[in-house]
Amino acid sequence: MEMWYPWLDPVWHQWQKNLESGRFSNASLLIAESGMGAEWVIERVSQALMCSNYNSEPCGFCHSCQLMKSNTHPDFHRIEPEKEGKSISVDQIRQCNRFAQESSQLSGTRVIVISPADAMNESAANALLKTLETPSEHCVFLLLAHQSQRLLPTIISRCQQWHIAPPSANELGGWLSATLGHTVGEHVPHINGLSPLKTRQFIEQKRESEYQAICAMLINLVAGDSSQLIELAKKLSSEGTESLAWLWYLLVDAQKVLFSIHEAHCSPQASELANQASYDLLYTQSKALEALIKQLNIHTGLNKELMIINWLTKFEGEACL
Repeated sequence: MEMWYPWLDPVWHQWQKNLESGRFSNASLLIAESGMGAEWVIERVSQALMCSNYNSEPCGFCHSCQLMKSNTHPDFHRIEPEKEGKSISVDQIRQCNRFAQESSQLSGTRVIVISPADAMNESAANALLKTLETPSEHCVFLLLAHQSQRLLPTIISRCQQWHIAPPSANELGGWLSATLGHTVGEHVPHINGLSPLKTRQFIEQKRESEYQAICAMLINLVAGDSSQLIELAKKLSSEGTESLAWLWYLLVDAQKVLFSIHEAHCSPQASELANQASYDLLYTQSKALEALIKQLNIHTGLNKELMIINWLTKFEGEACL
């Protein structure tokens, strides 16, 4: 990757020290929310481990580095879902376990990356556990997880854990300004959960008008326009949970407005929503939305539109009089 993400520095620098001292763990678990760019650290340390001139940085010139650049190194293996949104299967992990037992073809270290590790189903996780309990010599496992609570506790206990903390609002704002060449509204990183890559994608895809429209539809619904319900539910269910997260921030910011808390990064339409709904309604619905988002992120195959409609109907008839 050419782009650098400064919030990765603490983990990367510690990993460099471990590489230099020869104390890098046989199994490392990197925990970071999606959109943090944590894949960069995994890629960089994989290249360093594979480099024939073993050090804390890949030399970029040796035969192993050239093979890594062309994705043809015989001692490097990546395990990931075969399709987006699918699980990592037990057959994939069994193949991974065979890799772990093989001898290095270039007389060096073997590296196995599992990303995202929390995509393993239960059978796959149990199969991996057996290999982590008896690690092979000169074989390094690098696991990246976005939701560590979905991993078996026994998997976590077999790995050295590392966490990447989200950047501060100021740090993220500075990075966005530098990479995009212009400043962005303070609410944009806020409604994207301070996720650097999600925020940049939001800006590059010009989703501000979509965001504003969805917020306006919810406010109209709360104000009594029930005709907005079905259309809004369809919009919210047509993609991932990003737009639901936008509304969660709107609800929370409207609660702050009712307590006379006005922050610079506050959702632009928070005051308008606060004029239409009581604190109790906003609080109850924000908690319900938080649970709904979590449920949709963890479980696939749910009737997303029906669940969103059920949540939206709680706004009807509850607006402030």
